[in-house]
Amino acid sequence: MQMPFSRRVAAASIVLGLIGGAADAQSVVTAASYARAERFLPPATFPLVYGATVRPNWLPDDRFWYRTSTANGAEFILVDPAKGTRAPAFNAAKLAAGLSSAAGGTYSATQLPFSTIEITNTGSIRVRIASKSFECAATGTCTALAVAASSPVGGRRGAAPPEIRSPDGKRAAFIRDYNLWVRDIASNNETQLTRDGVKSFGYATDNAGWIHSDRPVLAWSPDSKKIATFQQDERGVGMMYLTNTTAGHPTLQAWAYPLPGDSVITTIQRVVIDVEAASVVRFQMPADQHRSTLCDDVQCNPGEWTDVEWYPDGSHVAFVSSSRDHKQAHLRVADARTGAVRDVFDEIVATQYESGNGAANWRVLPASNEVIWFSERDDWGQLYLYDLTTGKLKRQITSGAGNVTQLVKVDEKTHTLWFECVGKTAGRDPYFRDFCKVGMDGKRFAVLTPENGDHTVTMSPSGKYLLDSFSQPNVPPMTVVRDANGKVLVTLEKADISTLVASGWKAPTPVTVKARDGKTDLYGLMYTPTSLDSTKKYPIVNHVYPGPQTGSVGTRSFAAARGDQQALAELGFIVVEIDGMGTPWRSKSFHDAYFAKMGDNTLPDQVAGMKDLAARYKFIDLDRAGIYGHSGGGFATADAMFRYPDFFKVGISESGNHDNRVYEDDWGERYQGLLVRGPNGTDNYAAEANQGLAKNLKGKLLLAHGTLDDNVPPDNTNLVVEALIKANKDFDLLMLPNQAHGYGTMSNYMTRRRWDYFVKNLLGAEPPKEYEIGRKPTP
Repeated sequence: MQMPFSRRVAAASIVLGLIGGAADAQSVVTAASYARAERFLPPATFPLVYGATVRPNWLPDDRFWYRTSTANGAEFILVDPAKGTRAPAFNAAKLAAGLSSAAGGTYSATQLPFSTIEITNTGSIRVRIASKSFECAATGTCTALAVAASSPVGGRRGAAPPEIRSPDGKRAAFIRDYNLWVRDIASNNETQLTRDGVKSFGYATDNAGWIHSDRPVLAWSPDSKKIATFQQDERGVGMMYLTNTTAGHPTLQAWAYPLPGDSVITTIQRVVIDVEAASVVRFQMPADQHRSTLCDDVQCNPGEWTDVEWYPDGSHVAFVSSSRDHKQAHLRVADARTGAVRDVFDEIVATQYESGNGAANWRVLPASNEVIWFSERDDWGQLYLYDLTTGKLKRQITSGAGNVTQLVKVDEKTHTLWFECVGKTAGRDPYFRDFCKVGMDGKRFAVLTPENGDHTVTMSPSGKYLLDSFSQPNVPPMTVVRDANGKVLVTLEKADISTLVASGWKAPTPVTVKARDGKTDLYGLMYTPTSLDSTKKYPIVNHVYPGPQTGSVGTRSFAAARGDQQALAELGFIVVEIDGMGTPWRSKSFHDAYFAKMGDNTLPDQVAGMKDLAARYKFIDLDRAGIYGHSGGGFATADAMFRYPDFFKVGISESGNHDNRVYEDDWGERYQGLLVRGPNGTDNYAAEANQGLAKNLKGKLLLAHGTLDDNVPPDNTNLVVEALIKANKDFDLLMLPNQAHGYGTMSNYMTRRRWDYFVKNLLGAEPPKEYEIGRKPTP
């Protein structure tokens, strides 16, 4: 029997109140609500912050220029640290007038048609507009510069492969047909250096697993005469396959993609190439694993070959060989002339060895026959001094709580080290970066950045000056220049966020909660609606990234927008990010909290932290808890819905590596360990895979993946889909055709679908129909 209409309306209102909780505050979510939320996304907030970024362009005498944004446009600033001065790099009004005349345009002092400049030895300014270059004198007179047809400004004509220039700037190395070549910069003449490179066995290539790069991986010798690189062996490595979505025959993408447990994985054979002779010296050692101490790949930063250092005289190459499981790091030295290799010492750990965060923190010092080495053997990331010949420990350099995160400069004359560090100042967020120095004898340690905040420091080429920008997630940045001892010489910028604040922007709230053990402090951010009514209840959504290589919060520096966290909060949610146990930059034991148990995903900490927040903030409705994340966060999200089905009611899992047996070998084998198969067909990865837990689903789950994801192949999600279907579970699936790991042109669509899913299933309201994020207003 059908219920009368009046009773149905009353019952629906009761249900909405029970499901929505805060629905009386926002029972209807309209297109206007979404438009208001969109104003908190990066494209809308970033332009409203002025003077936040200083990127130095250093001159030979330690002066530098930078471009800064203002409410009226942009300014170019010239800084002289020695004099402690900050001034305009040129007379903008005169230059604008001169360019308008010379280039035939109309330019203003604050809206100049270029973003970079060149300051000549005479003090004139060179700029480029489209394909033309101009030189402008201090008087404002600008003259067009002739560009030689054989030497185009900016490098080679047409489509050219990426290249890496030699230290002297005279040559550039690049890959062609699996071999290494060099180009003479002045003449554009090309020389082939190697001739035996073939497909799957090419020189300087880095295209294993999820890396697809044509940029060569190599290290030039200081004298620009030799190149250290490798021949990458992918012969016999298992393949990965993807096909695009199209009307007609699809195109097959196929590339080497080793998996955990594979008997054949990618290796490298190290070589040194004499550029003048075009001769190759192969190191006298077995092939090395395709690993590094810093990340899961030989190239952690674009164009940089990690764990390789030339001796200053170019006679030897020092390098670190990492074992397949990352538990052993071998420091070695090779003779660049003969290829003979000498072992110096080993670092062996029970879990996984890493040499820092951002850069490999070891340095060879041939002049004193020493080497600086990074180790977490005392539960913190410290620097140690070894004898380069005997491999014997001489002394520990840094000590105490807190980590060295990046060794920046070594002054062998004064025996002083400068480095980034975290956790060295008590009473602060332990993720805030500071800049420190210490003597090689372990004495004279000092924190050079005393202000409470996250410090991003750049050293001048001479090492005399520090450019320091510091901020907090809720405090805008200030940028200063210091001397090498930390003394402030000149203040450059104080970010202006007045326009941002006037737009209705609201900063996230830093929070500290207790971990799963009830004792350990965890740090994170909480986002609340700008119209928060503390007497009402709001659903809570956890934005998660579990690590182990990073955490949910990411940088502690100020940002006007952090993804769509505040935008989502604006729709009627409390959004939290918590860096749980298992994330880096705390102690080694903290980082290893769930080593070899990847299914942990910091989830016990996320749940404990959310309960801690709900006990303090009564406007949090813990009965309506949601979670979402991307990549590792997608893995954690589905995991949370399966392991904590009574706690998390709604989850959105994007591009998750749900089963690390079908994700690239080096990541899983680093953090889960080598795959070990048992006699009954099981292995040590099975219990951590999400499809084995899918039968536990109770809440609403949306799975999303790009069909051309070459980082985390879409079969990761399909395995979970298959398990959910076999378990007869309801779920939602969104496959984004022809999209890679980051969703590219469909990222706005994914954001809108994310909002819709939480609004409908967690807030208990109906989202606006097909709202389009980023849509340009109709003229």
